[in-house]
Parts: sequence; C-alpha cells; structure tokens
Amino acid sequence: MLMQPDQTQDLPKVETGPPILALNRVTKTFPGVTALSEVSLELFPGKVTALVGENGAGKSTVVKILTGIYQPDGGEIEIDGTPCRFPTAQAAGDAGVTAIHQETVLFDELSVAENIFLGHAPRGRFGLIDTAEMIEKARAILVGIGAQIEPRTKLKDLGIANKHLVAIARALSIDARVVIMDEPTAALSQKEIEELYVLVEELKDQGKAILFISHKFDEIFRIADNYTVFRDGALVGTGSIADVSEAELVKMMVGRDVSQIFPNRAHNIGDEILVVEGYEHPTEFADIGFTLHRGEILGFYGLVGAGRSEFMQSIFGITRPSSGVLRIDGKQVDIRSPADAVANGIVYVPEDRGKQGAITALPIFQNVTLPSLGRTSRNGFLQLAEEFKLARDFTERLDLRAASLDTDVGNLSGGNQQKVVIAKWLATQPKVIILDEPTKGIDIGSKAAVHEFMAELAAQGLAVIMVSSEIPEIMGMSDRVIVMREGRIAAELSADTMTPETLVRHAAGI
Repeated sequence: MLMQPDQTQDLPKVETGPPILALNRVTKTFPGVTALSEVSLELFPGKVTALVGENGAGKSTVVKILTGIYQPDGGEIEIDGTPCRFPTAQAAGDAGVTAIHQETVLFDELSVAENIFLGHAPRGRFGLIDTAEMIEKARAILVGIGAQIEPRTKLKDLGIANKHLVAIARALSIDARVVIMDEPTAALSQKEIEELYVLVEELKDQGKAILFISHKFDEIFRIADNYTVFRDGALVGTGSIADVSEAELVKMMVGRDVSQIFPNRAHNIGDEILVVEGYEHPTEFADIGFTLHRGEILGFYGLVGAGRSEFMQSIFGITRPSSGVLRIDGKQVDIRSPADAVANGIVYVPEDRGKQGAITALPIFQNVTLPSLGRTSRNGFLQLAEEFKLARDFTERLDLRAASLDTDVGNLSGGNQQKVVIAKWLATQPKVIILDEPTKGIDIGSKAAVHEFMAELAAQGLAVIMVSSEIPEIMGMSDRVIVMREGRIAAELSADTMTPETLVRHAAGI
C-alpha cells in the first residue's frame, strides 16, 4: 500500500504476532541532511523483511543504528516490546542483532577461524583463547553454510566469494535472533547464491528475524515475506510481499513509474579505436583479442572467475600481460601503468569502488578532480573555484545526490560513490571507458541514470566496455557481447543473436 511519510503512526501490522525487533518513529540527522525522518520498521520471527529503497533512501543508516554504529536522534528501538539502546556494536551483538554487510570487514593476516570469532573467541584456562575449540566451532559453522573452507587458512589466501562466506559465518557465530543481510549476494556466484537461499530458509526455521536488503527484485520476490520501502529518509510503504507487484515497489521507491530501465539508443558505430591482440597472463587469461569502435558499447559477460576484471586491469596498466599488443587509433602503445593508460585515453571504473575507485576520506570535488589537476591549477597552484566547477559539471550530469561537494565520499551511499568514480574519469576526457560492474549494489533509479549516461557517452562517440554479470543489463545495453570462460573468450555475439540461454551456455561451457 502507498502512504505519505507523515502517516507512519498509522501503519498496518504485516503480522499478527509480536515482532522481535521494532523501530518506532526513529529520526537521524547529519549536518545539512536528514537521513531518517520518523521511520518505523518491524522484524518478525521466522520471517524475511525486505528493506527496499534507492541509494540515499536511508537503508544504510538504519543498519548502522541497528548495529550500534549510529545513535538515533529521536524515536526508540524495541526488543520483544521493551525499549532498549545500542550504544555500541557490542551492545547490539549482546542483544542478538548481527549483520552481514555488502563490504566485508575482515582481516587478511588472520586465519578464517580468528576472523569468525574475533572479539568473542572461546576461552580456556586462565582466560586464554582455546584455539582448538575455536577451530572446531568455526569448522561447524562453515559446514553448516556449505562453505568448504579450512578454518586455519589465512584470509588473504581466499577469493572474494569465500571471504564473503567467512563474513556470513562470522555473523552467525553469535547466537543472533535478528540477522541483517545487506546485499549478501553481491560477490557470490549463482551456485553460492542458491546455497545462501537455503541458509535463509534454515534461519527462518530457527525462528530468526531477517532484514534483507537487496536491489535485485528477483531475490526479494523469491525469499522475502514482507517488505518495507524507504524514500528520501521516510517510510512510504509496508506490507506482505504477496500483495505487491514489482512495478508497485518501483513506484514507491522512486516516486514515479520506471517502465523502461534501458534507454532507447541510436546505434551509431564509428571507426575502430581500440584493438587488442593476443593478450595473455600466466595465471589469469589467455589469447584475448577484439576490436572496439567509437560510439559502441561492448559487453563482457562471464561467471565468477572468468577473468574479465583481471583482463580489464591489465588493459589499464594495473597488472602487466606476459604478451599481447594494444593499439589506440591504429598506433601501438605500451601501457605500463594507469598513468600510461589515462595518457592514451583509457580509463577504468573498478568493481570495488570503495578500495580502488575513490579516496573515501576526501570530499567529492577532490575525488572528481584528482586525475585532472592540470586543468584546475595555474602556475602550480590549485584553483578551488575551477575544481568545484569541474566537479559540479560532471556530478550534475550523473544526478549525484549529496548535501554538497564538500561531503566526504565515505559518507555517500554506494550508488552515489559509483557516480563519483565515473565522474572522476569522465573529467579526463577519455577515448575509451571501461565500466566494471557499473551498477553493482545500486538501486533501480540510479541504475537507470547510469544506463542513460552510458547511452549518452556512446552517442557522443566515446567507446564503452561494460563488464556485467547481470544478463538484462548485458542484453539491454550492449551492441556486441564477448563471453569469457576460464580466462578465454568463449563466444562473441551480436545484439540480434544473443539470448539469455546462449549467454549462459557459453559462459558455463554447455
């Protein structure tokens, strides 16, 4: 059902039984912005509640309040109907609230078992950590979620997907009654996603209340029992997932109909601009070759571990290929570093925007202008007005939402961080832009804005390479698609020959 933000006191109950946890008219403000305005939320035992909203809607703020990182300015939190406070993350854990975050917070130099039980390891005589018991308990938890990981392994020796499973195991290592899953499938393969669904059902059977945050509607409609929708920090809808359609959820999220996510494009393919021949790496990829034209969007599809990101990082000079030739405008170039790539007109927007794409402790305008300081300085001195103008030009084109350009990037939502990274590289006026999972973890409204902007870039003659694991995005935006499998090109498909079935068959080697 739809409702206005000032009607939250009359919200209907989505369950007849009492909730384990409830937020009642909670408000949270930051300088210059109201993140939450009298929002309410109820989580019930044995039920999954999907928290839905665009980036910047207040979802992350709610998670931080529930986990003791932020304190609300107004309203209250209830556990089993009793008001309570979470002044620290430890207090939230003691109350039975745990979270599995989109960005895993783990320690590479510690073992898997040490990461799982950090801060609450089992103790033996004299208060010392009982290492043997910790390892056995860690193994039991990992087996319980279907993770074939040795607890003694150093975390740094695991891949991204397995690190995510360790984060899940850590969250489940306390006796939680409320489990918050914030984009839990972002780094998982399809097989691991299916295993996560089984885990969610097991948690429901144990009577745990689950708050599930995802931008993927297929996930929401598959596992959620209830939904709650936030928009601009206010509660705009709640109810049973069985009583709402995808279109209705989207309308609540964005305040408008979003019937067409992918823009209509004029496919004006120009001259050849990039040629890659025989690119190889000893461990990551082999015999990669293709051409790219001005005004073209070339999609790269594949399963986790196919080598797509590793290849893109090689083109950008982050890693060196063992062999291969790269030509820009017919001229062979030797790219030994990202600086070489940028100088030759190639830029790369990475999948891990938090660690590789932006400096989160710096404000928006400094992030955007960092690769373009030559344009914003005179006689060796930075011109603040020029920096703000350049940053404003590109962030406005991407519809970035922030209180001001002085806002630190670390305080932005995931979707707005992505827009900052894209704006930063577009400000260098590149010839080729590589977008690695450009809409990963961002909401449907921000996805539409990024897709619209990609189409605009292509129309202006920029050559775009888009790495994506989402089949609708690959099919909706690409002029051609290269499918990779196990570090090699498995197929090259034109827009009129690709189907979901052919993409998956080539990616899986069927």
